[in-house]
Amino acid sequence: MSQSARSAVFLQEMGIGVQWKARNAAVAVVAEEAEAADSFTAAVQALADEHSAAIAPPVAAPVAAPVVAPESAPAVPVIAEQPAPPAPVPAPVPVPAAIIAPPAPVVASASDDDSMAWFDDAPAPARAAPVSEEAIAAMDWAALQAAVASCTRCTLCETRRNAVTGRGAENATWIAISGAPSRLDEKDKQAVAGDAGQLLHNMLKAIELKPESDVYVTSVVKCRPSTPDGADRHPSADEVIACRPFLDRELALTGARMAMTFGQFAAKGLMMGPAARGKVMHYGEKQLPVVATYHPDDLLRKPEDKAKAWADLCLAKASHA
Repeated sequence: MSQSARSAVFLQEMGIGVQWKARNAAVAVVAEEAEAADSFTAAVQALADEHSAAIAPPVAAPVAAPVVAPESAPAVPVIAEQPAPPAPVPAPVPVPAAIIAPPAPVVASASDDDSMAWFDDAPAPARAAPVSEEAIAAMDWAALQAAVASCTRCTLCETRRNAVTGRGAENATWIAISGAPSRLDEKDKQAVAGDAGQLLHNMLKAIELKPESDVYVTSVVKCRPSTPDGADRHPSADEVIACRPFLDRELALTGARMAMTFGQFAAKGLMMGPAARGKVMHYGEKQLPVVATYHPDDLLRKPEDKAKAWADLCLAKASHA
């Protein structure tokens, strides 16, 4: 039995009819389709030739040789022409910081100069008239403190930050007098402030005084004298004289019966002349007893002088008794 016969029997057993029996017929169909395609292509080509012949010019134009681009130049694709987009705005080129020129100084116009002329030409405000000695001699405590705060009796009013009034009991029996406020006194608005004030407190307690109720603390000059560079300095004679009425009024209002000066310039400022430690001096019409000693700031810088200061304190206590 041939192969074809066996295949037919097998397909019949599977219930499938013979499908590949007309193999040669399929080949014939394919051949016919190929022949038809060739005929169609030939017909299309013939029509194209006729159309080209109908529209072509009688004389064929010479055909230019194709231009071959250099090997290094890339091929440029042909893109259909479209409306040109708006030209891009070039981005600012950053300039290195090292070469950026500083901005040119702004030159004020003539009108600006004219508008500020009043500032340069305006006179300094006139200093308030100083309060008189007679007025100070009639003041109570409130008026006296207000007069000290606004005093214009000397040029220290032009440089001070704060005037420093006295502190302590207004009816004190003792009065403690320094030369002038220090930088710290001016800042704290308190006569003999800071560590010096604490040492003064201890010195007075050592001779059995109650600083809060027995002692009034003040200074010969109420405003801080300073040098052009801002350092503390001693008061001048004119400054001492200008402030003297305030000190005299404090002595009168307290009714103090004993005075101690702290520091060389406090003693000279009160006595208006030579003053020395180790003896009892007297001030004013009432002959107020006065004993001079070291300023607490001096004792903090030179503690070995505390023994001498103790002797001065004992002398003052004995004089008051």
